[in-house]
This record gives sequence, C-alpha cells and structure tokens, in this order.
Amino acid sequence: MTPEAEGFLRRAIALATASREGGDPPFGSLLVGPGGDVLAEDHNTTISETNLSFHPELKLAVWAAQHLTPEVAAGTTMYTSCQPCEMCSGALARSGLGKVVFALSGEQLDGLKTTGNFTGVPLEGPALYDEARVPVAGYYS
Repeated sequence: MTPEAEGFLRRAIALATASREGGDPPFGSLLVGPGGDVLAEDHNTTISETNLSFHPELKLAVWAAQHLTPEVAAGTTMYTSCQPCEMCSGALARSGLGKVVFALSGEQLDGLKTTGNFTGVPLEGPALYDEARVPVAGYYS
C-alpha cells in the first residue's frame, strides 16, 4: 500500500471517529478520483438522520451514480474504515466504482462487537416464476 493510500484510509478512520463522537455508528468513507483528488467524503448518519440505509459507502455510491460519468466512476477508489456490508456491497456493485480499499474486515469488526450483531431475516422463495419473470424478461438484454 502506498503512503498516499494509507493517508486516505487514515482520513476514513478520522471520519469514523467523528461519526462516533457525533452519536452515530463509527464508520467513514471517502471517494478518490482517478487523479488522486478527494471527490466526496461522508460518515454514517443512521442515527442522526434516522435512516438505517445511511451508511457512508452507500451514500457515496449514490453520489457517484448521480455526479460522475461511468468512465470517471470506473477510475475511482473508495477508501473506507470498514469492509462494506452486504447492503453497501450491492450498491457499490451497481455504482460502477473502480475499487474499494478498507481498513477493518467484517470479521475483525465482529470481533470488536459485544452487541449489535444482526440476525438474518428468513427468506422464502423462489415462487411464482412464470408471473414474476414477465416484467423482468428482456430488461437486462
């Protein structure tokens, strides 16, 4: 890892620290453009904005989709204090960002938790394939 990349990760950790100090969960992220400039940064605001989806990785993925061309997005790197969760990973996959560099892994994060682990929601399906495929068929062609 380059000293520059380490600096970006340290900034993500500083954003996480500020998030915690502000009463939100301790997560922060920044998006660096192809030229090495910081395009946007954010932190978790799930408590202060009462929106469970306001993880910084998701917010920056949305920002990138709204403000960057696909070519510029593909050349970006997101630096984040922790490995993105499944929700954020899905948004990142759709955002077209180039790559993500994280400090803590999800496993390391879980090792630091004494509370706050989420149990999965039971899923049931697939069902009604013939009906459900109608609005989707051909969309991704």
